[in-house]
Amino acid sequence: MAKRVSVDRWLLGATLLLVLLGLVMVFSASAVMAKDRFGSPYTFVLRQIGWACAGVLAMVVLRRVDYRKYKHPAVVFTLLGVTMLLLVAVLFLDRSHNTHRWIRFGMLSFQPSELAKPTLIFFLAFFLETRAVAIDDWRRTLLPAVLPSLIFSLLIVKQPDLGTALVCMAMTASVLFVARMELKYLGYGVLASLPALYYLLFHVGFRRQRMLAFVNPWNDPQGAGFHMVQSLIAVGTGGITGIGLMEGKQKLFYLPEPHTDFIFAVIAEELGLLGTVAVVALFGVFCYRGMRAAIRTSDPYARFLAIGITSTIAIQAFFNISVVLGLLPTKGIPLPFISYGGSSLFITLACVGVLLNISQQTD
Repeated sequence: MAKRVSVDRWLLGATLLLVLLGLVMVFSASAVMAKDRFGSPYTFVLRQIGWACAGVLAMVVLRRVDYRKYKHPAVVFTLLGVTMLLLVAVLFLDRSHNTHRWIRFGMLSFQPSELAKPTLIFFLAFFLETRAVAIDDWRRTLLPAVLPSLIFSLLIVKQPDLGTALVCMAMTASVLFVARMELKYLGYGVLASLPALYYLLFHVGFRRQRMLAFVNPWNDPQGAGFHMVQSLIAVGTGGITGIGLMEGKQKLFYLPEPHTDFIFAVIAEELGLLGTVAVVALFGVFCYRGMRAAIRTSDPYARFLAIGITSTIAIQAFFNISVVLGLLPTKGIPLPFISYGGSSLFITLACVGVLLNISQQTD
């Protein structure tokens, strides 16, 4: 019988510090842009504060809900159905920033792709709990386990949002690996996906430009390489200690999306190497405590949930930071807890609430 222990203060503390830092940096990165667009420098940060408060409330509530309540078929398949409906519906709505990613309700907006990630986590944990013993049965276990991820990923790519689709597939692979799937099946999956990835990366115009810019961004610094060049300038300008909070120059209409995809570059410029190391360290603490919760539980359902939540946040952070540092081609993946984005912040914090509940109920 699992015993209830106190809340994981390290996990909770790392989460809250990342959220607090995110609010500060969203204001720093967006104040001038918000003043220019909306007449008030507080527009973006006030929205983010509202979502952060709602997310923290959801985290506190879900920390008190026994995680076993989620492994009911009605919960899992309702989530799958609703998410599928939203991912299809968003494709028929008006474009925003040349994509079909947002469902808007007046001043509020929501990305169904953000809901896809926890939905897949809950489904995989539910499905694999009793079938992990037959994990290498590709017909009865592997294929049914991967099918929802494939369908969701295809719909997300259609938006288009290849980055989030890759996160979903990487998270699925992480959970299957922990369920002791033979590595040969992972290799088969990678090989099968290569033709599709090649087409999406090199035969879709804007992605092909990004790939070429990744190889040599300075070849077209005012065009395809602009994002990466401005990001590297921001990172290099910061030095060891940074040039000071609110003092960054690249966010002043040079660095694209400084409050969302490239907020880590603003951190590097204003807080320097020390600030970026602190952010990476906080993510390291979060991942360690999440993995610790997964290892310490004897409940396979809890283990798969904890691995899914932790790996999703870790993968997103890795992708975002790597893009900012020029280690990966540009893709629109937010930095968890820190980047501006209400649906991402709210859903991530809600998932942390589930992870905190699992950490409280260890053997």
